[in-house]
Amino acid sequence: MANELLQALFPAWACRREEYRLRHDILQAEREARSQGYDAASYDRLNMNWWATNQSAEDTDRGDRDGMRARARDMERNSDIYNSVILAFIRNTVGNGFTLQAQTDNKDLDDQLEELWKEWSKPRNCDVTATQCFNQLLRMAVRRKKVDGGMLLVKCYTGGGLLPFKLQALEVDELAGARMNPYHKGNKVVGGVEYDKYNRAVGYWIQHYRLDGVLADEVYYPAQNVIFYFSKLRPSQVREISDSKHILTRVRDSNEFMTAVSLKERIAACLSVFIRKAAPDKGGGSMGRPGEMSAGKQRPSYEGKTVAPGMIYELGIGEDINVVNPGNSGNDAAAHLKTLQRIIGAGAGLSYEATSRDMSETNYSSARQGSIEDELTYAEEIELLTWVLTEIYETFVISAVLAGKVSIPGFWENKQIYMRHKWVASPKKWIDPLKEARANEVAYKNGFKTYQQIAAEQGRDWKDMFNEMKEVADYAATLGLAMIGGFGFAEQQK
Repeated sequence: MANELLQALFPAWACRREEYRLRHDILQAEREARSQGYDAASYDRLNMNWWATNQSAEDTDRGDRDGMRARARDMERNSDIYNSVILAFIRNTVGNGFTLQAQTDNKDLDDQLEELWKEWSKPRNCDVTATQCFNQLLRMAVRRKKVDGGMLLVKCYTGGGLLPFKLQALEVDELAGARMNPYHKGNKVVGGVEYDKYNRAVGYWIQHYRLDGVLADEVYYPAQNVIFYFSKLRPSQVREISDSKHILTRVRDSNEFMTAVSLKERIAACLSVFIRKAAPDKGGGSMGRPGEMSAGKQRPSYEGKTVAPGMIYELGIGEDINVVNPGNSGNDAAAHLKTLQRIIGAGAGLSYEATSRDMSETNYSSARQGSIEDELTYAEEIELLTWVLTEIYETFVISAVLAGKVSIPGFWENKQIYMRHKWVASPKKWIDPLKEARANEVAYKNGFKTYQQIAAEQGRDWKDMFNEMKEVADYAATLGLAMIGGFGFAEQQK
């Protein structure tokens, strides 16, 4: 009754009362929902458009894998910011390559394997197409992983090189994704990869194409002959997904933004004018066209006219000029672009400085901290890449033994001993050589680092360093000079 009376006498108050009642009911429902669960899982008014479902990794990736890869390749071709992220990974994971250190406890055998590896790493020996050396294959693999999500390296046992073993690089597109029938009964084929009952990859179905692009056939390769280089992020993931999945939308935004800003600045650099007439010409009841006769006189025409330095031109009666002068937004554009690049770098696990190469806002401490954090991101990629290198090296050693390039008695009985090795990554340049050298000196004197560790950080083999120092010292002795402190020389006392 009170409500009806209020609506009749004061309808505005009645509406406001009802509105507040509804708001109170909504807030009360939200408080009850929060007290019973997680805000991130609720579907209240703040999350009402956030719908997500749980699926296996393959179900989630299958529909988006090809489209995302195509877009990533488009950005690879057209975006400089995207390429700055890719090149940062290539520089800091592969760089100048990895140095092999064989560790068989037999110095002569170690030297022989290391020299053989250097020779095999040449294009004619390691690449079945004879176009890329081993380091170039690794750089391409890292690039394809960042863009496509992964790459396949097939072990080819063929002649024509130093060893009857070479590598064939294949793109993930060449997996026969439509294949359903397994090679071995009881297995299943998903995305061109054949799995056993434990979801272990036992083989790969590769689509072979003729030179004209027509599909010839699908060939099965056992898993031991294929290295599938990709990152597995979920137990149910069976194939690759682009490493750039988190940053592609931002990369496209930055590309579109730069195009728009560039076009705007080009327009701003042009001087444009419009002729404004106080009153339209009238001739025969028709507006006519510029240059036509009107009332027996030639009307002025500006068609084809341009503004030139020092020009003098008489306008018609009742006409003046409006100048088009678009504003300049260069400063705002630079700030927005820098923000986008920071977000893109963070999405890839890198600092802004690593991708932009802009050190204008850094000092030694901040640059060092950023470098340390970036190294942790690169370390994950290097770890995965090292396992790929190890798989290739072990096949290389077996092929060298079978081909008679090295003689190792008892190799098959002690195969793991003769395959022991270590990879030394290419060195990183110091940010501040003096500070870094002093830090290494203090760490070495206090036992926090060994000489081997310090040498490895510089991409050097510590044995080679000692051999080089001895060579220099011996040569200096022949000239009557003695080394002082490892670097300086003084004439020997007679």
